[in-house]
Formats: sequence, structure tokens, C-alpha cells
Amino acid sequence: MTVDVPVPTIISQNVLIEPDAVRILDRRVFPFEKSWVTCRNHEDVAKAIEDMVTQSSGPLFAAAGGMTLAARDADRLSTLEQRREFMAAAGHRLVNTRKTNNQIRDVVAELLAVATATLDAGEPLAETVERAALAAGDRYLDRSRKLGEHAAELIPDGATVLTHCWAESYITQTMAAVLRSGKRVDAICTETRPYLQGARLTSESLAEMGVPTRLITDGMAAHLMSRGEITRFVTAADRITMDGHVVNKIGTLQIAISAHAFDVPFVALVHAPDAQAPSADDVEMEDRDGDEVLHCLGRRTASHRVTGIYPAFDITPPRYVRTVVTDRGRFSPQDLHSYYAGEQA
Repeated sequence: MTVDVPVPTIISQNVLIEPDAVRILDRRVFPFEKSWVTCRNHEDVAKAIEDMVTQSSGPLFAAAGGMTLAARDADRLSTLEQRREFMAAAGHRLVNTRKTNNQIRDVVAELLAVATATLDAGEPLAETVERAALAAGDRYLDRSRKLGEHAAELIPDGATVLTHCWAESYITQTMAAVLRSGKRVDAICTETRPYLQGARLTSESLAEMGVPTRLITDGMAAHLMSRGEITRFVTAADRITMDGHVVNKIGTLQIAISAHAFDVPFVALVHAPDAQAPSADDVEMEDRDGDEVLHCLGRRTASHRVTGIYPAFDITPPRYVRTVVTDRGRFSPQDLHSYYAGEQA
């Protein structure tokens, strides 16, 4: 019997490329409000990404939309050289919004290559770049589905899965594959300060899918592991280096250390290890404005006498990672070069 698994709202409605604009679902207020931020040009998109209107893999779709808007604007310019320079500048602006996750870098590079080929052919940019942007989004979803099928095999019937932050289609496709196989699982989500992505995005999405879901604060995971109440720790990774370091939302490291101490397998999900990052030294880590940790849901939560510190990501060494799951299967964090085996250099 095939189990029908609902697609979470936040996955099915994310970034819309429309004739006059790109509209991005505002994840800062979801699920309490369903509102959209309207972007008229690529600069609006860049600002939305920087302001955390969308997170996780959402910026991939947003950046693809931003490049579509840039292509429309470039078509209005007089000369071929002006169009080339405009597209390159738009791509540079979008890539520099958030550098730790390599998805923006990769989708922008792909769309710039499409734009270059289109300009070389003497053709208008807008339609071709938009088609390529939509195709990139479809490919992301397809790769996530494949990843989910591979990851689901690591989650046994009756498991209690801990997640951290918001893992987009990586976690929802994993859970969908688990449910389709007939297994029953529970989920525990960390709330994930300071934006509460786990509380607002992950827990809502998994509950929509029919997964019994409970919420904890970020400091409760080790205690629950010590009581045997968590059997798997599963997160996405914003990036995984070729030597197996997992770069992800701040807080992942401390949970991974706890999981290692209590023999809870940590499974990290990523489409592919980053061939451009041999080690963690090759990843630019984002530090955000410390003022953000002094507020929650628009309200200040700390004294005006104090300041905040906000490193947005941390790095988990491979010794704390049990398995890396990709769209091509499961790998040891010590053997990620096998992902690219058979590819031409």
C-alpha cells in the first residue's frame, strides 16, 4: 500500500517568479502569517536574502529568481558589453549575500554560464535565464528526493529523530520516504534561536506531514539523549568539506558532540560534498550582527546593558559524524572523494 504524504506548505510555496517580480514567502513570520516579500530587481532579492526572509535552501530559489530579474533588466541595456557587465555584477551581489552555504554560488555560476552562452549567440536573455532558473529549482527538488530515499534507510521503524534548524527538502523528503516505507517515526525539533526556524518551520512542516512532532529548547538535546529518548540526530548541512567537516547552523556542533557521547548516530544530509572546499579552512564562515540574538520574534529579550555575539554557523569535525547522505548514496565522512569517483577531472 502506498502511503500518501502531504507536501508541506513551505516547500510547495517558496519563491515565485512572476512576469513583474519575484515573490518570496516570508519565513520570518511563517506559520503565523503567510505573507510575501515582493522583489522588483536583483538588489531587492539580495536584500531579502540578507534580511533572512528566506533561509536554508530558500536562497537558492531566491537567487535564481534574482538572476531572472537581472536578465530582464539586462535586456534593456544598449550594448552587449553592458549586458555582460550587468549580469556579472548581479551575480556577484547575490553570491555575496550569504557565503557559507555554497548553493547560491553554484546556482549563480550556472545561470551566468547560461547568460554568457545566450549573449554569445546574440539572443535575448530573459526567457532563457528564467527557463534555466526554473530547471535549477526542479533539479534541486529531484536531488532532494533521491537523497531522502537514501537517508530513509538509516532510520529504523520506531525511531525518534532529532532535527536542528530548518533542513528544507532534505529533511522533508527523508521523512516522506520513511513514511512511504510504512515505518512509524517521531520527531523532536530544537527551537533554534534566534529566529526559531526549528519551532516555526521544521516542526510545522513535519507535523503537516503527519509525523508526531515535539519541540525542545536548544539546550535540552543532551539530556534527552542521556535518557535514551533520541535514537537518531539528522540535520542538513549548509556545506560539507571534502575532508568530512559539516558546516551547519550554529548549535549543530554541541548536539553532535552529545550524540557521539551517548552513541546516537549523527546523519548529515547534503546533495554533494563541496569539491571547492578541501577543508574547513576553505569555507568563509558568516558572523551576523550580534544584535539579532538580543531579540526574538521582533521583541527584545535581553537587557540594554548587554551586547550579543552571533556566529551563524559552526563546524562539526568528521569524528562526530556517523554518515553523510547525498543524492548519490551514503558515504563515510572519511571517504567523500568517492562521491566523485568516475567523473572526469
